[in-house]
Amino acid sequence: MPERAPRLLLDEDIWQGLAAVLREAGYDAASVTELGYKGLSDEEILAAAAAAGRAVLSHNIQDFAPLAETCFFENRPHAGIIVARQFKKGELLRRVTALLETLTPETLANTLRFI
Repeated sequence: MPERAPRLLLDEDIWQGLAAVLREAGYDAASVTELGYKGLSDEEILAAAAAAGRAVLSHNIQDFAPLAETCFFENRPHAGIIVARQFKKGELLRRVTALLETLTPETLANTLRFI
């Protein structure tokens, strides 16, 4: 694990056990359910994540990709958006950790990443 891996906020459509597995591996990850954000809009989730310095991980590509574009054009900073297709749990974990191994919070900030 890199010394300064990005912090994550997992959207409610992500396997909820992933946050615990990532924490066990030494990453800072929390789910929207754990933080009481369940039911918030995607914009509200991104705003809460940005305020906490967390990048959002979601399967909701169709909403978060345009939201990333809006943030870019409105110069609205965020800690990053990571979107993924639906994968089996092990493959999702592998892809997320592989990405976290290569990024710092600074290199992920204000970007949209597909895994």
